[in-house]
Amino acid sequence: MKLTHHYDSPVGRIYVAESDGAITDVAFQPIDGASEKETPLLVQTVEMLREYFAGKRTNFDGLPLSPSGTEFQKKAWTALRAIPYGQTRSYKEQAEAAGNVKACRAVGAANGKNPISIIIPCHRVIGSNNDLTGYGGGLDVKRELLELERGAVSRQLQADRRFPSHP
Repeated sequence: MKLTHHYDSPVGRIYVAESDGAITDVAFQPIDGASEKETPLLVQTVEMLREYFAGKRTNFDGLPLSPSGTEFQKKAWTALRAIPYGQTRSYKEQAEAAGNVKACRAVGAANGKNPISIIIPCHRVIGSNNDLTGYGGGLDVKRELLELERGAVSRQLQADRRFPSHP
């Protein structure tokens, strides 16, 4: 049975679900069949999302994830997790990273089925002409997530220039 907890984020309500000690869903709509409950893992995940939206978190490493999907979808989602914070890739580049350069459309379909939004960052994939393309949370949310990440990277670069580390 999935347990869920929600978070009212800057881009709208987000629902986080877990089952058997791993995150299974991060979605912009209620998760079917899940019961609302606060668990330590759900509270930790919501706190990590808060840090992400505050520009203080750039990854979700160490968080146990268990997305449900086909083997190809899982490969596509693994390729998504390799896209660095604040950067984007085209569907073709993601298909290459997933091991099949000709699978651009299949990668797009897999991204559309990604059950763990934001943490598995399908919002970082854009069209080859740099156009924003589909996103489960809507294109406005995708744009906001990309702007959030670019702004945090820009602020970090400015801080690094002001206070360079010395060897």
